[in-house]
Amino acid sequence: MKRLSLQLSGIALTSLFILPEGAVADDWPQWRGPNRDGICAETGLLESWPEAGPPKAWKAEGLGGGYSSPSIVDGKVFGTGYRDEQEIVWALSAADGKKLWSTPTGKVAELYEEVDYAEGPRGTPTVDGESVFVIGAAGHLSCLETEKGTLIWTRNLVTDLGGKLMSDWGYSEAPLVDGDKVICTPGGSKGAVAALDRKTGEVIWQSKDLQDPAGYTSLVAAEIGGMKQYVVLTGTSVAGINPKDGGVLWQEKRIGRTAVVPTPIVNGNHVLVSSGYAVGSHLFEVSGSGGKFTTKRVYASKKLKNDFGGVIKIGDQVYGSSGVVLVCMDFNTGEDVWKKRTIGGGGLLYADGHFYLRNDRGLVALLKATPEDLVEKSQFEEGDRSDHKSWPTPVISNGHLYLRDQDTMTSYDIRKK
Repeated sequence: MKRLSLQLSGIALTSLFILPEGAVADDWPQWRGPNRDGICAETGLLESWPEAGPPKAWKAEGLGGGYSSPSIVDGKVFGTGYRDEQEIVWALSAADGKKLWSTPTGKVAELYEEVDYAEGPRGTPTVDGESVFVIGAAGHLSCLETEKGTLIWTRNLVTDLGGKLMSDWGYSEAPLVDGDKVICTPGGSKGAVAALDRKTGEVIWQSKDLQDPAGYTSLVAAEIGGMKQYVVLTGTSVAGINPKDGGVLWQEKRIGRTAVVPTPIVNGNHVLVSSGYAVGSHLFEVSGSGGKFTTKRVYASKKLKNDFGGVIKIGDQVYGSSGVVLVCMDFNTGEDVWKKRTIGGGGLLYADGHFYLRNDRGLVALLKATPEDLVEKSQFEEGDRSDHKSWPTPVISNGHLYLRDQDTMTSYDIRKK
């Protein structure tokens, strides 16, 4: 386990984050980046784009359908797809997009027949050292070698761990790697959160006192009240889990609707969660001492109802899509700072003083967003798109912007020359 200490926009990141082994500053080794916060630390990026968009470095095709964002580590792009009724994990060269390997991880019908599968897996791979870990929509959690894609082990969240989702849209979680453990959220009566041995896939523990159905979000590691814990947002609550044994350290009921998607934000002893379908955002204060915790709801706000795409905290504000508008909300009070219409709701990423927003129709915008105002600097429309929703979140790594569209992945060079 490594600590990553970054200073972004004058803000110290005080929570405990887990940086996958071997990752460097410009890699993007897991969902929402090194800190799982949607913030890229790179600088020297273009401040505007040509009308047709930034220069295209390459486009890879034949990846198999899917909605997952990529991970990029050590010159390789990792992702998932769906082909011939099987989920697959693949790796591309970040230099030219050429396929390095592709490995099937299981037939969907054999794993979870009830899942409303649609067009492919949703979960971003987590790359750690010589291993890549990924959860498919049908619930299989797989470990593969990063070099050749050899499948090491597979466990299914439903058949092996008794998993249950809040609705049958398929698992979307990106697993969290913490030392010798892989942490995931199967949901269900055997325990909503589980820790598996990273080398063998054997279950170390399940959180038997937390039996919520799983949402579509990914948990984060944090330190609250002097104690390391995993913060999980499920379909019906938000909770802190003891890494040693899966015990529930604290829990607050929060009933979601249809799909709870955004990743929690932990800032000190405050936890912010958000979701769509009229639920909105909630901030909880978690106080702890000597391993004992109490919680208090600070606010419930309908100002920011983030369906998908994530919420990002910069300074004392959080930014995210709420329906067709982009919202800047005060983290501490839940009040609107501003609400502005742009290209519509979608996946959000922050890098070098700008937000990158991609809507579900394939429009991509470069935005300068501050507590004072929102200015659209550039936008472009992805060419030759599929007819599916553009749900994968944009990724930036080593000066390149990566956009996934079902069977394809495109890399754009966004470095200043």
